[in-house]
Amino acid sequence: MEEVRLNRWGYEVRTASDSCISAINAYCQQVLSYGRERSVIMEAPVHDKDCVLANILAAHFLSSGNATKALPYLVAAKSRLDQATSYEKAVFDSINCLISENRDDDVALELHSKLLKDFPRDLASLKRAQILCFYMGRPDLSLVLVQQVLPENQQENYVYGMLAFPLLELGRMSEAEEAARKGFEINKQDCWTQHDLCHVLQYECHFKEAVQFMEECSSSWTLCSSFMLTHNWWHVALCYLEGHAPIEKIVEIYENRIWKELERSDSHAEVYLNALGLMLRVHVRGKSDVFNDHLKTLVACLTDQAYWYLEWHLDLLTLWALAFTGELSEAEDLLKGLQFRISKMSKKKQELMQRGILLAEVLYQYGRGNDKQALELLGPDFDANDYRMIGASDEQLDVFNEVWYTMLLNTGEITKAIEVIKKRIKKREGVPFSWRVLEKAYTMSNQQEASVAAGEKARTLEATYFKQTV
Repeated sequence: MEEVRLNRWGYEVRTASDSCISAINAYCQQVLSYGRERSVIMEAPVHDKDCVLANILAAHFLSSGNATKALPYLVAAKSRLDQATSYEKAVFDSINCLISENRDDDVALELHSKLLKDFPRDLASLKRAQILCFYMGRPDLSLVLVQQVLPENQQENYVYGMLAFPLLELGRMSEAEEAARKGFEINKQDCWTQHDLCHVLQYECHFKEAVQFMEECSSSWTLCSSFMLTHNWWHVALCYLEGHAPIEKIVEIYENRIWKELERSDSHAEVYLNALGLMLRVHVRGKSDVFNDHLKTLVACLTDQAYWYLEWHLDLLTLWALAFTGELSEAEDLLKGLQFRISKMSKKKQELMQRGILLAEVLYQYGRGNDKQALELLGPDFDANDYRMIGASDEQLDVFNEVWYTMLLNTGEITKAIEVIKKRIKKREGVPFSWRVLEKAYTMSNQQEASVAAGEKARTLEATYFKQTV
C-alpha cells in the first residue's frame, strides 16, 4: 500500500512520490492561472503510474484534444480506485462523468457540487465546475458554487476572480468590481481578475481607463495560454473600437497580439475565436475593408475541418466568415455537420441547443447577405443573452445583438430598430456606435431633428475617448 501525501489544498492523495504530488500541484497552478504549461500533469503518472488522482487529471487534460489518448489514463485510474482516498474518489467521479461520451451536464455538475461541499479548498475543481456552468449557460449556478466554497477560501489566491465572473454575467457589476478588486489586491498577476476588471470598465464605457489598465497589466500575460493572452488583447481591441479610436489601433493589436499568436506551435484553436470575434465587430461597424486580407487568411486556415466542432461559438463565427468570403460549400458542410451533431444528442441536450443551431443558420444567411431570411429566423424578440449555451460571455454575445440591429435597418424595420437601439442606449449610454446606428435609423424614418441630436451625441462621445489622444 502506497503512502499518503497532501496536495496543495491539504487533501490526501495516495502516492509514495513527492514528484507526483509536485506535478499535480503545478498543474493546478497552471489551471488557475490560465498558464501555457498544463501539460505538466502528464509528468505525474510517470512518477507514479498507480496514482488515481494523477491518472484522472491526465485523462481530463487529454480528453479535450483526443479521447483515445485519454482512455489508458482513465482505465489506470479506475483500476486502482479501491485504494484511492475519499478525495481522489470524489475527483474521479466528477471527472469521469464530465468526460463520458454521453455525459449528462446536470449530473456532472451535481457531482462537482458534492465534491466541493466535502473538499471546499479544491479551487481547481471549482474552476472545472465553473467552466461546465459556462457551457451550460448558467452563471447563476456558477455563482452558487463559488459562494459555497468562499468561507473556506477568504484570502485564497484566484477565488475572487472566480467570484467576479458570474457576478458580471448576472449584471451585478458593482459586486463584480468589488470582488475583482479584492482579487487584484491579493495577486496583481492574476490575468482572470484583470480580465474581470476590464469587463466592468468596458461595460461602464470607461474605455480609456480599461485600455490603460490592461496595457499596464499586459507584461504579466507572457506565460498565459494562447487563448487567455489573445482574449485579454481582444478586450483591449474592443475598448479601442467602442471608444472610436483610429482603426489602426485595432489593426495593430490584431497583427501583433492575435495573429502572431497563431503562428506559435503551441497556440490553441480558441485563438481563432478571438480573431473572428474581432473581425465580426469590425464588420458590423462597416470597417471590414481594412481587414479583408486578414479575414481571407483566417478563412483559408478555417477551411481545415480540424478546427470544426471544437467550440459551438467558434463554429458559428466560422460559418459567418466562410459564407461572407464566398466559401459557401465549406459553410454548408459545416452547417450540415452541426445539424447532424444536434440530431445525435440526447433529447434534453437537443432542446438546450436548439437556439444554438438557429443562430448558426442565421449567421450563415447573414454572411451570404440574406438579411431578410436571417431576420425571419431570429424573430422580433431576439436577445443574444438567451444564447449563452453556445459557450460565450455576455460581451462575446453582444455582437449578435449588433448584427440584429443592422439587419433590422437593412430590411427596413426602422420602427423596431429605433425601439431596440434606444433600449440598448438606456443600458449603455456611452457607446458612440449605438448613437450612430440610432442616427441612421432616425434619418431613414425622416425624423431629422432626432437624427441631428443623435449624431451630435455620437460626435461628443467620439471626441471624449481616444480620438484626440492617439
